[in-house]
Amino acid sequence: MKYALLVACLSVMSWLVQAGEAQPMAQDPQVEARLVVIAEELRCLVCQNESLSSSHAELAEDLRREVRKLIRENKTDAEIKTYLVERYGDFVLYKPPLKPLTWPLWFGPFLLLVLAIGGFWRYLRQRRQLTHHHLDAAQRAQAEQLLKD
Repeated sequence: MKYALLVACLSVMSWLVQAGEAQPMAQDPQVEARLVVIAEELRCLVCQNESLSSSHAELAEDLRREVRKLIRENKTDAEIKTYLVERYGDFVLYKPPLKPLTWPLWFGPFLLLVLAIGGFWRYLRQRRQLTHHHLDAAQRAQAEQLLKD
């Protein structure tokens, strides 16, 4: 019992040691509100499946700091996104524009799905032909008799 309590206390203390510092609130609530709107439309370049506003990566924090700076410089949302796209490419946007360079992002998953369905269909067709060709008439009749019983 003493050991279980000791282990529980040590695990709680190790969790407390690993806890990070609280992030300071923004000086200007309007800047922070605008940052949240812009950051929801941007992708974290490290996490890739998280928005910039929800990511905890260090790069995401740096990008949020950069966006705050641009907001304070009175840049428009479009100017901020253009700046980030010029610096990091279209991948930084959650909804990249439809152009030849981003076709793989837009159409790649559908192409892979079509290829997978085609490959599966071809596999089934070859499998059916192989089983059909390996049986002679007597074996086929015997298999049909077994299936009827």
